[in-house]
Formats: sequence, structure tokens, C-alpha cells
Amino acid sequence: MNVQESIARHLPASVGKTNVSQAERIAMVTLGAYLLYKGTQKEKCWGKITIGTAILLRGVSGYCPVYDAVDHLKNEKGTDVTIHLQTVVNKPVADVYAFWRNLENLPRFMKHLESVKTINPTLSEWTAKGPAGIGTLTWKAAIAKEEKEKMLSWQSLPDSGVTNSGKVLFKANGQSTELDITISYEAPMGAVGAVAAKFLTPYFEKLIREDVTNFKDFMEVLQK
Repeated sequence: MNVQESIARHLPASVGKTNVSQAERIAMVTLGAYLLYKGTQKEKCWGKITIGTAILLRGVSGYCPVYDAVDHLKNEKGTDVTIHLQTVVNKPVADVYAFWRNLENLPRFMKHLESVKTINPTLSEWTAKGPAGIGTLTWKAAIAKEEKEKMLSWQSLPDSGVTNSGKVLFKANGQSTELDITISYEAPMGAVGAVAAKFLTPYFEKLIREDVTNFKDFMEVLQK
């Protein structure tokens, strides 16, 4: 029995419908699991455990009672989670830029991505893996601005289930390349807005830091 099935067994019988979007469910499961983890470390924090359990249950079930009472909350703007990292890759800027610019390469080092498919030179379709067996999440993104071997930025399309954007600055330093990376996600209101942003930031930062480390290792070791 997986985590989702185990938790679902303990859901109230009254929860018989889904009113939370796929994007919000993924954010809820991620935030709920993170709060539970933090709340059970060393000195227990019952506040985090209680909130984490409630959010996790809503994410797994796909039902939020608050939405029935205040349905407009689903459509309110969330709070941005922004991660900024820097690193140096010991490869020439032309190689580093070319590899990243081929967006279909991204899942090779971004482990949370299942695939990126190029639709045309500026448009692509991204599929991310969902936590706790919820499934996958797909959205389209467009290249917002590009300067060859200097800068690349992208933005999800307005009708995407996941609102996100990113920018990578490439700077040549001899035979190495300095990278300045900024990635932003919008934490949905269903994930408790500002609270989600506060607690999801460390999670996403860890995830993206691992992605950047994987990229550096891939370029320096596997691309020899």
C-alpha cells in the first residue's frame, strides 16, 4: 500500500468529491509532507504536525471544505516562491549554453521533470512528476528572452496549471562558465498562500540546488 492509499483510508466518509486543482494538490502534498517532517524532528512541534496533516489530507483527497464555503479563493493569486542560485561549471560557455538551450535535455539533470518536448523554437511542453503517487502535471512554457551564450529566460503560458518562470545568466570565465539562476513558482491559494511560500521555499531550494549540482556533474563528468 502506498502513502496515498494509506492516508486515503483515514479520510472522512463525507469527502466524496474533488474541488482542488492538480497544481494545488501537488503543492498541498509537498507542503504537508514537509511540515510533518519538520514537526517530528527532535523536539516535536504539534502545530506543524497538525497543520501538515490537514494540508496533506486535503492534497491526497483533492477536497478542501473551505472551497465549498468560499469558492472564490481558488481563483485568487498565490504567493511567489523564488529561488536564486549561483554556480561555476568547468566547461566553455558555448557548450554550457547549447546544452541548456536544448530544453529536452533538462530532465536529464532535473529529476522532478519527466519530460520537456519542443513544440517550436520558442514553445515547449513540460511534464513534472507529482509526489505521493498523485501523477503528473503538464504545462506549456515560452522563451521570453534569449541572448546567445549570455541569457535565457522562460515563462509558463497564462492558461497553464502551474505558474512558473526562470532565468539563467551565462558568463564566460576562461574555459569555465559562471551561472546565475533564478526560478520562480506561484504557490496556489489552496496551499495556504503565504504560509505555503514560507515553507515551500526551503523544499524548492533544495530541489533546485540538487538539479544545479546534477547539471554541473553532468557537464563536467559525463560530457567528457
